Amino acid sequence: MKIVVQKYGGTSVGSIDRIKNVANRIIKKKEEGYHIIVVVSAMGKNTDRLLDMAYEISKNPPKREVDMLISTGEQVSISLLSMTLNALGCDAISLTGPQVNIKTVGNHMKSKISDIDDTILRHHLKDNKVIIVAGFQGVNEHRDITTLGRGGSDTSAVAIASKLQCPCEIYTDVDGIYSTDPRLYSKAKKLDRISYEEMLEMASLGSGVMHGRAIELGQKYGIPIYVASSLEEKPGTIIKEVAQMMESTAITGMAIDNNDAIITLDYVPYSIQVISDIFSRLAKKDVNIDMISQTSPRDNSVSVSFTVPKIELKEAKEVLSYFESKYPEIRVNTKEDITKLSVVGIGMRSQSGVAAQIFALLAKENIEIDMVTTSEIKISYVINPENQQTAIKVIAEEFGL
Repeated sequence: MKIVVQKYGGTSVGSIDRIKNVANRIIKKKEEGYHIIVVVSAMGKNTDRLLDMAYEISKNPPKREVDMLISTGEQVSISLLSMTLNALGCDAISLTGPQVNIKTVGNHMKSKISDIDDTILRHHLKDNKVIIVAGFQGVNEHRDITTLGRGGSDTSAVAIASKLQCPCEIYTDVDGIYSTDPRLYSKAKKLDRISYEEMLEMASLGSGVMHGRAIELGQKYGIPIYVASSLEEKPGTIIKEVAQMMESTAITGMAIDNNDAIITLDYVPYSIQVISDIFSRLAKKDVNIDMISQTSPRDNSVSVSFTVPKIELKEAKEVLSYFESKYPEIRVNTKEDITKLSVVGIGMRSQSGVAAQIFALLAKENIEIDMVTTSEIKISYVINPENQQTAIKVIAEEFGL
């Protein structure tokens, strides 16, 4: 049985005309001999609209109830798409995450998939039906509906493909993966292929085309992921295991993120137990920490800086207020107006001097750097947002992005 999982994002199903376009694409794929499972997001900005209503009622609505509310967005999409396919003579059935038995664990609004019972999927595939699955949702051990966090439909699609060991195609409003955001650098190049590692870094650094957890699943189970436009018939980008030829360039892509803030803790007691406790408590609250730097000890204290998503800043401050009370000398400072610019490339493993080149480029433009972190295939810089465009331009031109 030749199976493929396709995923269509919110823009792709944002209107009845676009839903009809998606239905025709599915029928075309079915005529090629494929059995198809389609994962669909909520229409357009429907999730945002539902969240706005929730926060009009309460500044802090119960997360269980928020999940119950926003999961309905995908149900609208799957039912309309199934109706459209059936009207066109194609046998289709819509199923919610709980109906498919997508099992989840973790907190509401950012759960993780623990397993998928593929019995129902395989039953409908044998009947030659197109299966339309609500992305972004599942059911936990308490039989509560949970959601996977924004962009979680990507994760749903790759998880189903992983369970069935078949390719996954992600269709969206962009025609592939670019070396950097074309809206910020008009000469950005579209990539024919990119490795799991590089794409995972790009996703974690603010590239919004793919959900990071989806890439992790693809890499873990060896599922090739094809990203292309649902609106145009253009070649897309394949995300797969690295090929040797890809190591010829030092940098594959550059990601820009304006959604983080820096938190700096001054006068922290120089004790690994204290610092460990800080990050452990932040982790328990699911606060996502990225860049971390620590000064050398002075007068038996250190300064610790790290970046967090702005949307998690409130939770982070609540955690840190405990340490301000326990250690009155600690001072907590935040800076929200920052740009995190990151370069990614597996070629950096074998080519030295990339960081030095970028430092020289930024110095030439008098661009100050607040923080720097490096890994084997990534270098991230925090700069002032007013220097963002200049930094993008000079780095892209230097490295041919």
